Amino acid sequence: MYQLSLNILSNESNSNLVTVKEASRWASTFLSRNISNSNISYLIQYGKIQTFDGGLIDIAELQSYYNSYLGNREIRWKEKLGDDLNWALSFDHLREKDTTKHVHRLHPYKGKYIPQLVEYFIDSHIDSFKRDIFFNKGDTILDPFSGSGTTLVQANELGINSIGIDISKFNCSIAEAKLSNYQLHELEEEIANIIFQLNEIPVNAKIMEFEKELSNELSMFNQKHFPSPQFKRKVYKDEIDEDVYSQEKEKKFLDNYHQLLQKYNIKLQSDQNHTFLDKWYIKNIYDEIKNIYALSNNIKNKDIKNIVCIILSRTIRSCRATMHSDLATLKEPQFNSYYCHKHKKICKPIFSSKNWFIRYANDTVARLKEFSTLRTNAYSTVLSANSQEVDIISEVTKNNLTFGKLLSKNKISGIFSSPPYVGQIDYHEQHAYAYDLFGFERNDELEIGPLYKGKGKKARDEYAQGIAAVLKNARKYMIDDFNVFLVANDKWNLYPEIAKQADMKIINSYERPVLNRTERDKNPYSETIFHLKKC
Repeated sequence: MYQLSLNILSNESNSNLVTVKEASRWASTFLSRNISNSNISYLIQYGKIQTFDGGLIDIAELQSYYNSYLGNREIRWKEKLGDDLNWALSFDHLREKDTTKHVHRLHPYKGKYIPQLVEYFIDSHIDSFKRDIFFNKGDTILDPFSGSGTTLVQANELGINSIGIDISKFNCSIAEAKLSNYQLHELEEEIANIIFQLNEIPVNAKIMEFEKELSNELSMFNQKHFPSPQFKRKVYKDEIDEDVYSQEKEKKFLDNYHQLLQKYNIKLQSDQNHTFLDKWYIKNIYDEIKNIYALSNNIKNKDIKNIVCIILSRTIRSCRATMHSDLATLKEPQFNSYYCHKHKKICKPIFSSKNWFIRYANDTVARLKEFSTLRTNAYSTVLSANSQEVDIISEVTKNNLTFGKLLSKNKISGIFSSPPYVGQIDYHEQHAYAYDLFGFERNDELEIGPLYKGKGKKARDEYAQGIAAVLKNARKYMIDDFNVFLVANDKWNLYPEIAKQADMKIINSYERPVLNRTERDKNPYSETIFHLKKC
């Protein structure tokens, strides 16, 4: 395949050096999947491959990269994690654009699975691994740990009714924002009105002048000391000690940064340090956030007000005073310029949130429009409740009488969910900025397996009891021949006991590699999809 493709390109260019467009066409044939121009440009930008005169690429080097990264990766991961790793469930042929399609990227959420994993198990296809159809159009599926609503959105696409339950009120707001059926023209009008009013508020002239001069100095400094993609390639090829070099240059630019702060008399932090917003936001951004939130409170339509708040939440998450590489897991506030391991250059804090809000508002409307062409008339309900004890039929009926009657008659067909992992995430704390701003009640003490309780034996026992209690409560509302799918990284081998406590049995399990994680840890990592049924 490679030789044939190379010959074709050689006839066109009379060389092994090809354009980005030709390289993407060759790579698409070589890998038997679509590789876009931007995919090739990414490899250049991050120093994985080099370019020659005129931006040309050496096909042999590109092939070498794909061989080392692609084919060998599966072998290496199976050596580490075992031969039962189901590589088909890695979905490694998909682009990020596919795994974050339409409303799935309305708001960042740590710990969510990709929509294709849900779709694989709940749609109507069968293959050599999935030999039965578990859910049909018109069934009802439950996610008792619904998080940001991935299962619910995919169920809706397939015409399957869905119920999501989460102890976090903010998580429920994200899911509701994805699933609400908007009058999109009304949403666009409300957003345009907010942006108009934002533009009428006087800007901080000192901040604008300071950031303009800072950006110019930073650009010149990075072009000199961190030229892209040359510097990234040197790091990739281990031709430079990144830590030593970056620390030296970081310190050098920091002197310039402090001089500019003094020149423009910029106040970075709030006078108080009581709340998350006080601690993690530059004062100018905090002031802008309060202005946008005040404007959103004037919106009368409940659903539109909620989606605007989600846009604002996404905005303020991106504007926290932290390093780019620490966005997923905060460490310490970062109010100074710093060397960024993600971008391989000196980066700066964000000093204004307005453009981010506008950008995310436009992106949100586009994603909602895309989903509106795919959504079905299936019922979807999100319950902010404790899954261990909630009366599901009663609460669904309060939200939607017709759906409640249907549920009473036909019951729930099963579950697809990813329970929290032991001692890994504090689900309320990851969105502390939203709880501070919007005033949602926090229920941290009702989380199952939170990070703050650790991973000791007591924490693991409590976790197992909590998950089993959720399953036992759900059983009361499910059909006899239910199918339960739980996605977990069961390093403690807790799920056999959990199934036993819930009067269920594990009839199958699927081990899948998790290829794209948000943290810098790129070690081989897998999770298990447990299939449970009635004992």
